[in-house]
Amino acid sequence: MSQVYCRRGHANPDSNHYCSTCGEKLNPSPNFAQTGQPSGTAASPAITPGQWLGGRYRVMQELGHGGFGRTYLAEDNNRFNELCVLKEFAPQVRGTYALQKAEELFEREAGVLYQLRHPQIPRFRELFRDTVGDRGQLFLVQDYVEGRTYRQLLAARQQQGLAFSELEMRQFLEQLLPVLDYIHRAGVIHRDISPDNLILRSLDQQPVLIDFGGVKQVAAAATSMYMTPETAPPAATRLGKLGYAPEEQMQQGIISPQSDLYALAMTVLVLLTGTDPLQIIQALPDFTRGQWLDLDSSLRQVLSRMLAPQPGDRYSSAQAVLQALRGNSFNPGSSTLLSPMAAHSTLPPQPDPAHYAQPIAYPLPESATQVSAQSGSQPDLLAMPQPAPPATSAVGLAAPHSLPPVTATRRGWGPLFLLVLLLAGLGGVGWGLRDRWLPQTSPPSEDFPSEAPDTSLESRSQDLGVDFQFLIRLTNETFYQRYPEQQGRELSEDPNDAEWRARWSAIAQEWLQTLEQYLSLESRQRLGTYGEVDRREWRQTVNQFYVGSRSLFDLTDAQFFQLFPEQRDANFIDQPIGQVWQALAADQVTALAEGKTREELQFAPGAFSEQVSYTLAPGTGRVYTANLAQGQIMRLNLQAPPNSTQLSIYLPRPTPDLPSLLEDAPDTTWSGSLPQSGYYELVVINASSQPIRYQLTVAVDNVTAPAAPQPSDAKE
Repeated sequence: MSQVYCRRGHANPDSNHYCSTCGEKLNPSPNFAQTGQPSGTAASPAITPGQWLGGRYRVMQELGHGGFGRTYLAEDNNRFNELCVLKEFAPQVRGTYALQKAEELFEREAGVLYQLRHPQIPRFRELFRDTVGDRGQLFLVQDYVEGRTYRQLLAARQQQGLAFSELEMRQFLEQLLPVLDYIHRAGVIHRDISPDNLILRSLDQQPVLIDFGGVKQVAAAATSMYMTPETAPPAATRLGKLGYAPEEQMQQGIISPQSDLYALAMTVLVLLTGTDPLQIIQALPDFTRGQWLDLDSSLRQVLSRMLAPQPGDRYSSAQAVLQALRGNSFNPGSSTLLSPMAAHSTLPPQPDPAHYAQPIAYPLPESATQVSAQSGSQPDLLAMPQPAPPATSAVGLAAPHSLPPVTATRRGWGPLFLLVLLLAGLGGVGWGLRDRWLPQTSPPSEDFPSEAPDTSLESRSQDLGVDFQFLIRLTNETFYQRYPEQQGRELSEDPNDAEWRARWSAIAQEWLQTLEQYLSLESRQRLGTYGEVDRREWRQTVNQFYVGSRSLFDLTDAQFFQLFPEQRDANFIDQPIGQVWQALAADQVTALAEGKTREELQFAPGAFSEQVSYTLAPGTGRVYTANLAQGQIMRLNLQAPPNSTQLSIYLPRPTPDLPSLLEDAPDTTWSGSLPQSGYYELVVINASSQPIRYQLTVAVDNVTAPAAPQPSDAKE
């Protein structure tokens, strides 16, 4: 029995009328393989600007072409004309059977890519088929990323005799290695990392990974496997760019996480030097010995290992590279660059390494002309040469290498939340859970790593209202995380410890500067003492305004992770820095009570929709409440820069089956019948590193509001 696929790439028996995975109606539109017409990059009909595809996509322009077809920039009429990228799949094969097999390969690969959800990967939205000319065509839709490729950025610098700096490349690795760790855990290998396939996104100055090699490989495989006798045989096939991909990938077709790490390291050296990768390969022995390219020894050692000829001699994972970078970090106080905030991404279990190690079962394509599928006109901060930052302490303790990864998570409490709902009922669950999640522990050790504390630190701490013993604990925590080799060792007055004492004092000064800048005096005075009583009072306070604890925590998380992005996914709440999170929460409670971060949506007589606009700074959010009735149809639309927001829609009373309608989602639209009566909370968070202006439209039918619930009964 053959299979049919929905637009999200889910496989179904051909007898299905609806997708068994997502419920989408299976479109009986013509399968291009059934036409039996020849297809191919050269022969496929060109699509002109203004032409509609799939009933919703209006083509704006052709962006380029590669080994599998053309790429177009289009507007999505179903998403308020949001820009997107359409990738045509048109392998150069003939015949019904060949086209059908090629389509199946493509749909299978697209189905894998559809599962990826990471803010630094363009989202693969759907597959669709449409008739172009007299034949059916298959298209892959993905997010459009505005920005310039790193190849373009390097070329701009080379015109001025410059390249990227070591500091920029350290930050580049800190930003990109978590992306590789994510895709590798999902069982996906990029296969084609190079400056051409990395875009510096204009919106938030983060590197974005584009053009996954698996799609191009499918096109080449189809061409190689199903070419007809009259078709000229293809050239020797390979996937990956010569010089960037390691030898085992180019010669044997073996791909693994280690092959991506090799390509990433080569990309870094190209960006640092502006040198062709083939020339860099010749210089690698000298580079390893420190005789070519003046780099900090720790970074040189990391890159050298990533570029080891044998895959087994490279790092085992992207996470291992990240740990090596942080463990060997140089002068942590010298970098003023902050790690950008990363949105939530779900990591699948780590697959068996053998999954990657086997040669692929079909030939790899000749490296085709690489045309960036994205382009943009906005200037970007890294496009022009930047002066080296002064060697001063970093504000906010957000230096990329400041904290090592921790396996336990703080936000991953959804299953526990549902379990508590089942065990404890609906009353007070959200807050009760967080109280359980914030354990009451004995104070950490106050051992001071130096025998002679800086009296100026104590004086400044007192001036700011920060308990000095708490500052010692907070500084110790950061000091030992930055310098784990000093763990358990007391600093002495010995001259050999002078540098370590200076580093400890610099960290303490950083903390005082951060606490002064981001916390009120009242919150600073409570640092080290926050506990259950405070959390109970916060709950009672925000409930008066029909705001629940989840909205409060969303606002707090946004600010906290903007300041300390390295703490994301760390189990920090019972550490000294967890007191900083709670101090931020206390200030958020005050802002909610004063109406600074909340607004009630009220519909004017005869109106069925309400529209509000607001500007959010990075790491901030806003809560909207609306008293609505069960059964009303609500339609919500959030217009904001792409990939810049997180949206949550919280119910008046969460249930085990439906704890929320949306939570921390990148979605910008929602519609449906409301399951409960009461106050709904709509939370908009700026998840980018730039200020954003958004417009929120909420429309409901039958706008007569239900009777207002009592505040004590309305929220958790």
